[in-house]
Amino acid sequence: MRILLIGDIVGKPGRQIVVKAVRGLRIQRQLDLVVANAENAAGGSGLTPDIYQELIAAGVDGITMGDHVYRRREIFKVFQNERKIVRPANFPHEAPGRDFAVLRAKNRVHVAIFTCLGRVFMPPVDCPLKAADRVLGTLPTDIRVVLMDYHAEATSDMQIMGRHLDGRVSAVLGTHTHVATADEQILPGGTAFQCDVGMTGPHESILGRRIDRVLEAAQTFRPTHFEVATKDVRLNGTIVQLDHETGRAVGIQRICVDKAEADRLGKLTEKQGM
Repeated sequence: MRILLIGDIVGKPGRQIVVKAVRGLRIQRQLDLVVANAENAAGGSGLTPDIYQELIAAGVDGITMGDHVYRRREIFKVFQNERKIVRPANFPHEAPGRDFAVLRAKNRVHVAIFTCLGRVFMPPVDCPLKAADRVLGTLPTDIRVVLMDYHAEATSDMQIMGRHLDGRVSAVLGTHTHVATADEQILPGGTAFQCDVGMTGPHESILGRRIDRVLEAAQTFRPTHFEVATKDVRLNGTIVQLDHETGRAVGIQRICVDKAEADRLGKLTEKQGM
C-alpha cells in the first residue's frame, strides 16, 4: 500500500494547491491514504473547523497538528467532534484532542497516525520518546501500519526518534522546518524515515511568509505582521510504500508538485469524474 504525508500546509495558497492536486495525486500515484500537517493552514497559523472540512473534502484522510495547534480557539470544536485529527501526543493528558487516530485506507487496511513535538528549540513538552512508546502501547494489537509525524526543529532530534522507533512503526516523517530534506531512507528495522517532508505553500517566501515582512522585522526589531506569501506555490510531501501485512516500509519517495502539475492533476480528476 502507499501512503502520502503532505508537509505543513501554509495559508490559503497551500490549501488551494491541496484542493486542486490531492484527488489527482490519489489516482496518479495509486495512493491508499493521504495525511497532511495542517497546523499552519489558517492564515499561516492554526486551523479552523471550516478549513478542516475543506481539507477532508479535498481528499485528505487524516490531519496532524504541531506547536500552533491551539492558535485558533475554534479548533476545540474540531477535536470534540472529529476523529481524523490528532494533536501532539506529548502534550499533557488534559490538553484538548486525541493522542492518535485510526484511519481506514482505500484498501481497507486500518492505519494509526500520531504526532509528537520535538524538544530542541521548541516549546517545553513532555518527553516525545516516552510519549511515542505510550501511544504504541495503547494501539489495538491488530494494527500493523503506523505513521508518525514528528514535528521537530533539529535534525538530530528527528534522527533520534527515527532510530528509537525503527522496526516499531511504518514511518517516521518530519514536519515543522518547512524545508524538505534529502535524507529519505528505510532504516534497518524497516521504518521509512525523513527529517522533513517540506512545506505546502508559497516558496517565493521565507518559510511561507512575505520576504519583505520578515526582513523588516529582522533588520529593525519592529513588531511586524508576517503575512502569508503568494508566489511559487508547491505541494511538498513524501510517499511511503509498505507491506500492509507486516507494516514494514519497502519504498520512500519525495514529491514536489508545482502549480502547472497541480493544474494537470486537477484535469485528471475532472476526466475521472471525481
